[in-house]
Amino acid sequence: MAEEKKSGSGLEPNVAALLAYLFGIIGGIVFILIEKDNKFVRFAAMQSIILSIVWIAIWFVLPFLIGSIALTTGGLGALLGLLFPLLGLGFLIIWIMLMVKAYQNQEWELPVIGKIARKYV
Repeated sequence: MAEEKKSGSGLEPNVAALLAYLFGIIGGIVFILIEKDNKFVRFAAMQSIILSIVWIAIWFVLPFLIGSIALTTGGLGALLGLLFPLLGLGFLIIWIMLMVKAYQNQEWELPVIGKIARKYV
């Protein structure tokens, strides 16, 4: 749960955590650098950084994999290409849920990313 004191930015912790998620990797880095004590904000910032890195990696790597599969299999690659927008929608839903939970002063630890973020907080 969130700690009661204000964050290092002077914002309420729930607002600081929401902003860390809202601005992705940049917001995460800013709040990791600003916030030294509030573990709720630091966790949100680190989880935001890692989630952003994962999304960027998927966004760049997946089209090449789908393209390679499309060249070798034809129809299967085209079918996988249709799944790419669904993956983007899934990330958008997760991103919005993280912001909502942060604003409600609740930590939502993502399955793998959250455990990694927790180690660095």
